[in-house]
Amino acid sequence: MINIRYADFSDKPFWFSLDKHLAEEEFIHKINLKRAYIIELDNSPIGILRYNLFWDSIPFCTLLFIDFSHHKKGYGKKLIKFWEADMKNQGFDLVMTSTQVDEDAQHFYRYLGYEDAGGLLLNSPKYKQPMELFLTKEI
Repeated sequence: MINIRYADFSDKPFWFSLDKHLAEEEFIHKINLKRAYIIELDNSPIGILRYNLFWDSIPFCTLLFIDFSHHKKGYGKKLIKFWEADMKNQGFDLVMTSTQVDEDAQHFYRYLGYEDAGGLLLNSPKYKQPMELFLTKEI
C-alpha cells in the first residue's frame, strides 16, 4: 500500500540517505513549514520530495528522489501528483521544477505536463555544471 505524508523529524536518517545536498538546518526548516514529503510502500519509506517558493510565491520542487530499487514503478509520478494537489489546495496555480539538461528527469517532467521555461548556466568554477533547465506547469 502507498502512503504519502509530510516528513517529520523521525525521518531524518532515511531523508539524508537519499538527499546529499540539504543542510541539516534547512531540513528542520522544511519539516516545520511542511515543505517535505515522504512516500511509503507498505509502511517503509521509498522516496522524498522537497520544495521551496521561487520568488516567494511559486512552489518549486527542488528535489524528487525515489530509491533506485523502486524506479520506473510510478512512485515518482504519484509523489509529484500528490504535491501538485497539495499546492492547488493551498491556492497555488503554477508549480516549477528544474533538472540538468544532461539528466533524463526532463523527459519525466514533460510526460507529466511540465513545459520548458528557460535555463540557467553557472560559469563560476566552483558551481560549473551543465545548464539547469527550468520547467513549469499550471495546476
